[in-house]
Amino acid sequence: MDPAEPYLDVGPVRCAWGPYRRGEPAEPAARAWLAGQLAVPEDALALWRDVHGRPHLGQAHAGLDANWSHSGERLLVALARGARVGADIEWLRPRPNAMTLARRFFTADEAAQLADLPHDGAEAWFVRLWCAKEAVLKAHGRGIAFGLERLEFTRDGEGWRLHRCDPALGAPADWRLHAFMPAPGYLATLAWRPH
Repeated sequence: MDPAEPYLDVGPVRCAWGPYRRGEPAEPAARAWLAGQLAVPEDALALWRDVHGRPHLGQAHAGLDANWSHSGERLLVALARGARVGADIEWLRPRPNAMTLARRFFTADEAAQLADLPHDGAEAWFVRLWCAKEAVLKAHGRGIAFGLERLEFTRDGEGWRLHRCDPALGAPADWRLHAFMPAPGYLATLAWRPH
């Protein structure tokens, strides 16, 4: 990813987004951007994945954390100082089965909140909720395999607020989330908590 791509600083997190070619591995582009941010050659950047597939930076960058996500034709890469970070980006396309997925994977209260919305708004709120959940779970390190139902959000104004979560995720108040539209037709969420 070109270091000149647009970026955003929020809290301890810097993120950038750019084009992504479907079917290609995202890691080389993420590595290029991270290396540029850390002022090291790409081939010198120590980047490894744990048994769950979560990326980690090497000891030379202790105290920093990285995460990335791709959807459609966009890639989002995040770098955090002093925090664990998760990033999710979703292409905003029709999701006619959103309520079926919500009833299957979200908590009963979340599914009920979505069901109470007008049909034309429910899909957008579904994507916002999915993005928030996935960003938190990616920061935690297990991704959605940990269980989307193990954290619960409530609608709060224009977004979702983490209300309850499995103790393995820490306290809900420890988490910070930032949702934004990095490009037309895309929604992204960053989630982080202090180390």
